[in-house]
Amino acid sequence: MFTAPFPLSGLADEAADDMDGQIAAHQALHWSYLELRLLNGKQFSSAAVSDDEFSRAVDKIEAAGMHVSSYASAIGNWSRPISGDFSTDLADLRVLIPRMQRTRTKFVRTMSWVRGETPEDTWRDEGVRRYQEMAKLAADGGIMLLHENCEGWGGLSGTHARQFIESVNHPSVRYLFDIGNTVSYGQATMAFYQDILPYVEYVHIKDCRRNPAGGKSNAFTYAGEGDAHVREILTDLIRRGYKAGVSIEPHVASIVHLGEGTKASPQERFDSYVRYGQGLEKLLSEIQSISR
Repeated sequence: MFTAPFPLSGLADEAADDMDGQIAAHQALHWSYLELRLLNGKQFSSAAVSDDEFSRAVDKIEAAGMHVSSYASAIGNWSRPISGDFSTDLADLRVLIPRMQRTRTKFVRTMSWVRGETPEDTWRDEGVRRYQEMAKLAADGGIMLLHENCEGWGGLSGTHARQFIESVNHPSVRYLFDIGNTVSYGQATMAFYQDILPYVEYVHIKDCRRNPAGGKSNAFTYAGEGDAHVREILTDLIRRGYKAGVSIEPHVASIVHLGEGTKASPQERFDSYVRYGQGLEKLLSEIQSISR
């Protein structure tokens, strides 16, 4: 019988929009953790999801015997420029912290804002300043901000990521390494991973094929079928004794957070999500059998 080397979870809105569907997908996988991002298209990490809606969703999660591994917030994400109103991010964090306390969840995914026309030094320095301010709230709330290698100065390369975390220099700010985002952004996966490894606190599982012309790619694949060295990185994490867990973010049926949920039917989204999770289990089982 397969036993995972760490907790398995997933960004549940890729399986379904509603909480019943999100729970059902994880039940089909026999996973007891799920990562929350969108509920019926609205951010769990903002007031867009009311306190009543949040409570009802958590009641269902707990009734199913499940736990929230992390929150994938919109703080500093691809929709928010560094020149924008920082109070939006602070408002989200203030809404989110008591929700994280309610579900006894430590991690929240964040990014470091879109550059736009802002000079690079300003982009970097303002991002660091904002994180230092948010880190105070995080510390008071007993949670941890995880910068994901996606949008933001801190996601441009492994070197940028490491410099960003070291510049913020706060124990409540660490890194979330999304394996497939490296290929999606045309970056060198293993170099990025090695640079940021000392600060990695959580991992997202995604895979992608490289763009033959270079640059960005949206040719997402099942885990282990792309160019992101998913097998190699998981093997290394297991060898190092990594235990924090991983979340799948398939993107194979649709990229839900970009409003693409309607490009695949609800059944296709659900089925592909479960298949992705099963594929990850198979991959981990193979790695463990070789390691023994």
